[in-house]
Amino acid sequence: MKILTLPTLPGNPQIAYIQTCLHIEQVSATSIAETFDTPTYVYSRAAIEQAAQQYMDAASRSPVRVALRYAVKANSTLAVLQVLARLGWGFDIVSGGELQRVLAAGGEAGKVVFSGVGKTAADMRLALDAGVECFNLESPNELTVLNRVAQEAGKVARVALRVNPDVDAGTHPYISTGLKTNKFGIAQEQAVALALQTALLPHVQLIGIASHIGSQITSVEPYLDALDKVLDLVESLEHKGAQIAHIDLGGGLGIRYNHETPPTPQDWLAPLLARIAARGFGHRTVMVEPGRSIVGNAGVLLTRTLYLKSTPAKHFAVVDAGMNDLIRPALYEAEQVVAPAEVRAAPALKYDIVGPVCESADWLARDRALALE
Repeated sequence: MKILTLPTLPGNPQIAYIQTCLHIEQVSATSIAETFDTPTYVYSRAAIEQAAQQYMDAASRSPVRVALRYAVKANSTLAVLQVLARLGWGFDIVSGGELQRVLAAGGEAGKVVFSGVGKTAADMRLALDAGVECFNLESPNELTVLNRVAQEAGKVARVALRVNPDVDAGTHPYISTGLKTNKFGIAQEQAVALALQTALLPHVQLIGIASHIGSQITSVEPYLDALDKVLDLVESLEHKGAQIAHIDLGGGLGIRYNHETPPTPQDWLAPLLARIAARGFGHRTVMVEPGRSIVGNAGVLLTRTLYLKSTPAKHFAVVDAGMNDLIRPALYEAEQVVAPAEVRAAPALKYDIVGPVCESADWLARDRALALE
């Protein structure tokens, strides 16, 4: 067989071919599949640490204090959370279950931001008892419930208003969260009234303003547009006597799957912090909540080809992983790299990579040139 050295997969030098075999760090994908069977996810700790360090380095260069909070929804695997907890990161959660995972992984409750539109009263009680850093409020009704739960617990809940700045992040509509037609956040024009209502409630304390406009965003401009609206709101609230301790910029920075060219954490964060400082808000803490950009390029899903099937219209590779293992392609037609564990010197055909689930949406990739025979 011809010996070759092939390039790394997009975005991650820790996942690369050594000769003709795919390796995660220095361990071959084939040996992992033989040991642990398939389908299985494999992550590179070194890649996660390197991605996290890029944010830490960017934060350390800024005169503005930056609080790093990993978005657990990106990947809640305990081993992943443990790596970030050891690095000193805080966490952004959307459920009581995620809070329990963070605590089990060694995360500090006092560095946990509780986001999400569907917090239950039980979730709120759990978070209050643990002593989370802040609740990001999504609606007036949620404020009412949180005040009641905090009263019953004899506590004061620290809150930030998550505002919806009505900014188009230029991403897929299923992962856009900052438009006025999205379910997320409080409309900009309603935020001042809700902040004043918050000030009248005895068991909540307004400490921040938050915004999150979407995911897989590959330019800085939408963030700057949203930030200006958030800073306008902070200015308005402080003129009315509110004290805003932190500004939460959310996350959503994109990664490279194929040919995308997202900014680095430094190139993303620097102009945002410069805008905050230029407008006179640099004495406040700035929170950021990256998720995908920490873990999205750090792992692979290993799956075996069960059958090759050809019809007059298509070639199919039926594999043992399905949409239940990797939902993104079925949910919003996301494209990801498909790479063989071992490169073969054989003619390639274009295959649809499909799983065993009884749904036509059960596909992982379409029209990929692979040598599988």
